[in-house]
Amino acid sequence: MTEIADPRDRLIVALDLPSVQAAEALIDRIGDAATFYKIGYQLGYAGGLALAERLAARGLKVFLDLKLHDIGNTVEEGVRSASGSGATFLTVHAYPQTMRAAVRGRGAGLKILAVTVLTSYDDADAAEAGYGLPVAELVAKRAAQAAEIGIDGLVCSAAEAGSVRRIVGPDRLIVTPGIRPAGTEAGDQKRVMTPGDARKVGIDHVVVGRPITGAADPRAVAQAIVAELA
Repeated sequence: MTEIADPRDRLIVALDLPSVQAAEALIDRIGDAATFYKIGYQLGYAGGLALAERLAARGLKVFLDLKLHDIGNTVEEGVRSASGSGATFLTVHAYPQTMRAAVRGRGAGLKILAVTVLTSYDDADAAEAGYGLPVAELVAKRAAQAAEIGIDGLVCSAAEAGSVRRIVGPDRLIVTPGIRPAGTEAGDQKRVMTPGDARKVGIDHVVVGRPITGAADPRAVAQAIVAELA
């Protein structure tokens, strides 16, 4: 498990919001309670990529959750462009061809995370999508491929984090979405865990969205999660 000096860096706040203005307002309300923010499709397509550069310039860490997956050249060049944004993390889907291309395009300072299986998937969803393996086995297979290819870290559910750690060893990052503080709704996530339990199984970073973005006091929720992670 990677050493992280500031426990605030373990929490990644998901800016799953409809506008840059809403995201900036939330960041202001959270203040110094958080240091790491995720920008995904919703905000990315609404000006969030430019916001990522501004946040990085302020010394905040940015996770570009773009889940790239395309032909090799397209992925490689996309990753090369993203390397100039100041982002810390960028996601790609954990298909071997895609991961190899991402490694080729990776610039200094950018870490590539491979998404094993989405946390909204269970075995029935995997079967419906045409996969012949249950989720746990599919995650294990993709984790092993990612480690061999040289990916910096894995995105998986907390339920698979222990097995992924055994596969990839101590030096690769494990980043986990689907984290829900005790007493909150799981929403559309099917494989969830509390922040404290996530730390116990060796997860480096947790991604939390709606429990913070939808809270009356997002700063207080962020502080409570960081305290649990510490």
